[in-house]
Amino acid sequence: MIISLLILTGGLVLLIKGADWLVNGASALAKKYNVSDLVIGLTVVAFGTSAPEMVINVFASAQNHQDIVFGNVIGSNLFNLFAILGISGIIFPLTVQN
Repeated sequence: MIISLLILTGGLVLLIKGADWLVNGASALAKKYNVSDLVIGLTVVAFGTSAPEMVINVFASAQNHQDIVFGNVIGSNLFNLFAILGISGIIFPLTVQN
């Protein structure tokens, strides 16, 4: 139990530190190449949200589990479409013209 908590704590610390390095590196790239912080931010966010699915798909396809790959791609896209659209609609309601 103690070892599991230590691993969890260490993982969270490394996750936070890695995210900090990623943001600082992306900001440095934006300044170096005169790219808008918005463009870099959106690119980092897009990569960050797609990275877990990419890793799972690579390992699943290497082990010949096409069903997991297909389910992961379809499921993540459906979640991104409906959940994000729904949450955005709750925060900022969409008006529809007749």
